[in-house]
Amino acid sequence: MIAVLLDSRGRQMTSESFAAWLGQHRDNGAQHIVFAMGPASGWSQKARSRAQLLLSLGNMTLAHSVARLVMAEQIYRAFTILTGHPYHTGH
Repeated sequence: MIAVLLDSRGRQMTSESFAAWLGQHRDNGAQHIVFAMGPASGWSQKARSRAQLLLSLGNMTLAHSVARLVMAEQIYRAFTILTGHPYHTGH
């Protein structure tokens, strides 16, 4: 299992680089990738050290419900990029 923690101090990615990251793990046989949002006070250092990726959605503060929607769309977008679907135009 690959754990991705959404964290404001994490790595920011473009849609294309996120797609490449997901594609690499898919191609390496990853069966489960878990995306988790932490508490308002942030993740503990222990949790952060156990994650395979700390991912930031940007510098703005988002409500958890909005962040879930953004992640769902970005995961969908990533797989359309990987399959060459025209959903993502790169603009």
